[in-house]
Order: sequence, then C-alpha cells, then structure tokens
Amino acid sequence: MIVRDISRELLRSAAEYPVVTILGPRQSGKTTLARMTFPDKPYFSLEDPDVRVAAEADPRGFLAQMESGGILDEVQRLPALLSYLQGIVDKTGRHGLFILTGSHQPQLHEMISQSLAGRTAMLTLWPFSLTELRRYKSTWGPFDLISHGFFPRLHEEGLEPRRFYNGYLQTYVERDVRALTQLRNLSQFQKFLILLAGRVGQIVNHSSLSSDVGVTSTTIRSWLSVLQASYVVFELAPFFENIRKRVIKAPKIYFTDVGLAAFLLGIHTAEQASRDPLRGNLYENLVIAEIVKGAINKGIRPEIYFFRDSHGNEVDLLIKERGELIPIETKSSRTFTMDFVKGLERFQALGLDRVTAGAVLYGGEQRFDMRGVRVFNPLLVDNIWETLTASL
Repeated sequence: MIVRDISRELLRSAAEYPVVTILGPRQSGKTTLARMTFPDKPYFSLEDPDVRVAAEADPRGFLAQMESGGILDEVQRLPALLSYLQGIVDKTGRHGLFILTGSHQPQLHEMISQSLAGRTAMLTLWPFSLTELRRYKSTWGPFDLISHGFFPRLHEEGLEPRRFYNGYLQTYVERDVRALTQLRNLSQFQKFLILLAGRVGQIVNHSSLSSDVGVTSTTIRSWLSVLQASYVVFELAPFFENIRKRVIKAPKIYFTDVGLAAFLLGIHTAEQASRDPLRGNLYENLVIAEIVKGAINKGIRPEIYFFRDSHGNEVDLLIKERGELIPIETKSSRTFTMDFVKGLERFQALGLDRVTAGAVLYGGEQRFDMRGVRVFNPLLVDNIWETLTASL
C-alpha cells in the first residue's frame, strides 16, 4: 500500500495532541493509514465482536493493555469507551497516545464533544486522490476515473469495479442505513440511491425525490442524513453572503466517490461515461471531490459553495480561502469556448469584495489565461487545491 498524502498531517497532529481521530467512509483506508503510520502501536478493531465484548465488559482492563497507547478501529461501535480514554489521556499528559478511526460522524462527534474536546485532532480520510493514484498509473483520463472510482482496494488489489461497488453497497451502505434508521423497504432505498445518483451536481429537491421513490420527505431527509454521516455523499452549500435576495438556498449533492455514482447509473466503462447525458455532472463531481481531498489531506476544512440566483446566473464552485473568493467553472469539454467564462464574469459584476478572476477547469490539454481567468485541465496538475489557492 502506498503512503497516503495525509500521513504528514497525521504525524504532525499526533505530535500536538494525545489523541488523533480519523474519520471517513468505509474502505477509504483509515485502518491501513493508522497501522502504516504507527506500526509499533497495538491494534484493536471494535468491529470484532470478541474485542467489543471484552472492551464493553471491562473498559479499564481493556485499555490497560495499551499503556503506551494504541489504535482503536471503528470506535463508533463503542463510543462509551471514549469516556475512559479521557482519564488515561489526562493522567499521562502525553501526545500521540491513541489513534481512533470511525465511519459515522454524529455518534463520534457527540461523544468527542463530551469526553475528548480539546484532546483530539480530527482528520478526514477520503478514498485515493488523483495524486495518490498516479503512483499506480501515471496518466488517467477523466472518464476512466469516473467509471473506475478511487477506493484503495480497487487499485491496490486490481479489483473489478462493478463487482466491488455491488458488494460495497450491500455490505456497507445498506447495512449502515439499516443500523441508523428504521429501514422497512430496501427496494425503495435502492431506488432512492439510483435517483440520487441521477441528480448528482444538482439542487436537492426532497419533495421531488419523495414523490419519485414513494416515501415521505421526512424519510428522504433521514436517508440523506445517514448517507452524509457515512461519507457516502456530501452537500455543497449555496453562497449568499451580502446577496440574500433572489438566490437559491438549497444545497447541491455530490458523491464522495464518483465511481459509486457511476455504478448506480449503470456506467461501467470510460466510453459509457463519455457518452452519458450526465457526463458534465459526473465530471463536476470528480473535480470538486478532488479539490476537497487536496484540502483535507493537508488538514484544511475547505470553505466551498456554489452560486445560483433566480436570474440563471450560476457558478459551479466558490472557494473561500484567506478572505478571498475564487469562482470556478467545470467543463468536461476538451475544447475551450468563450462561453466558459461568462458565468465567472457575471459573478464578478455583482460587486462583491475580494473576488478573484477565478478559473475554468476543463478537459483540454492547453493551459492559459483568458481575461484574467486561469484555464487549465485539473487532471494535469499535481494538486488542484494548491494550484487554485497558491497565489493567495
């Protein structure tokens, strides 16, 4: 397994905090990251029933096995253990004692806020970034990435994506939903997932989804909440600072791994992805997810939004960094046209403070500036986040 980009941030965090908590979707490589970075620490998985029973029956005795700290995997399975960790951490006062991993945000966040507030650094690990994937193959086309996805096992073990995602849905996604909600009709949830993939990069309309699936809007919100908590999907919030009138205030939805969205849409090859009516939306998902990975792998929680108003003015992505707003358009086309910069120019005309000229991230090979707007292929740079924010 390759060394992950976030490893440096993990080591820095462990040098400053007694506990580091690594969150992220299942199969993103959290366990491997922790064990590779800290090979001398004892490891216990709370997914293992025997380990969990022992820890629950005698938490102090269980933790006594780790006098010099350890790795506790999938700690959301026994969040009460965090209260006992607090005592150990406060008594020793040492940094880098425990590394925790978890796949569900709400449960862990609640317990951490009660027991480990100020004692743990929080990191998020998503599936491979493009920078990491280049260590397996130097060149990737956008539609290869969309149809293949980024989960580590796909590339480390050479798995067939279609078979992997089928198992991933059944083993993890559906199980997590059953565990966190009163899921009565699996077929309705499966239909919901497919319809959600068909709305990737679009405004979330709960009423429309509830009508199409045949469940209540409350159920749709509950399912979306679980998918977000399990890092299956993420929302892009609308930007309406200083321009509250006429703006769209519902979020857009994206998949943490675009390969899962493609699988749900029945897209299994790069050729299919390039011809699909949703190719632009999937490309947008791919690029925005890569930008997020570039930030979180450096321990940065990115401030990202989209903009759309009732007059049809729209910008795919806004990054707020160091007080500056960077407007970004994503275009899957390999041929640049002047239409690509019109949305950026209209946003500039709104007169907001500290707005940069922005960037167009497209599928062509040329890199140039057009009226101050940077135009480049995001898959041909080392780190999209750094490329976009380096000049600030």
